[in-house]
Amino acid sequence: MTLKQRLDIGAAVVAPGVYDALTASLAAAAGFEALYLSGAAIAYTRLGRPDIGLVGMPEVAEVIALVRDRVPTPLIVDADNGYGNALNVQRTVRSFERAGAAAIQLEDQAFPKRCGHLRDKTLISAAEMAGKVKAAVDARSSADTLIVARTDAVAVEGFERAVERARLYAEAGADVLFVEAPRSRDQLERLVGVLGGVRPLLANMVEGGDTPLMPAAELGALGFRIVIFPGGIVRAIARTAQAYYGSLAAAGSNAPFRDRMFDFGELNALIGTPEMLALGAGYDRFRRDPSGTTEETAA
Repeated sequence: MTLKQRLDIGAAVVAPGVYDALTASLAAAAGFEALYLSGAAIAYTRLGRPDIGLVGMPEVAEVIALVRDRVPTPLIVDADNGYGNALNVQRTVRSFERAGAAAIQLEDQAFPKRCGHLRDKTLISAAEMAGKVKAAVDARSSADTLIVARTDAVAVEGFERAVERARLYAEAGADVLFVEAPRSRDQLERLVGVLGGVRPLLANMVEGGDTPLMPAAELGALGFRIVIFPGGIVRAIARTAQAYYGSLAAAGSNAPFRDRMFDFGELNALIGTPEMLALGAGYDRFRRDPSGTTEETAA
């Protein structure tokens, strides 16, 4: 079932944030129906820097391909502001779709962009963003590849203007609407009331952000069709890593932290080492002798 088909049935799709093939494989193993490749999480983990437009399109495309090689779970990809104008957006969409994105999210921030829950964001005009959405729709090769249009206008122009922008992006062809950082439950409910019948809506849960935290089931009951938790994994891992390094520095040993770690064998089991070694052994039946002749070894 494609992500597009899934949005038409059942409860809201919950998509946890991932930033590489390992986190994607762990999330998929937990049973999630979709994953969210967060640009912020890539900036945090690959660059050790904030989400302020430092990550480029090729870096994200590389991660998409690595994740897709590891898991088949539909991947919603944060494409920031498309990394430029409408023509850049088209190149981004083609690249991300080829790499394996099931949905591509574009936002209406100016460059350099910043995290949707940071202050002092600036926006491009609604008309320019509508053109970028149309360019994205025109560039995709499959109608099953969803274009998610995000507006950051709540913090910049106010709630009503954000709704107007979302409507315009839907008219330009967006498949899913994402109004970033509503400030209250009332605003979340109002979004569903005015936009829920226009396109499927996406809600973003950020610990410490501007939007009140709510369970996915509750957001689904309100009418949201996708709920993402984009940066939670990085915040969890960063806290754990900080504690681990502090413990190692203090003790000079991993012993005090061992009950909070996988051992060597457990980690290899988790990432599929036995299965991959067995797969490789199946090709060891064929070898090349010193003369260059390929021979099949005895079973």
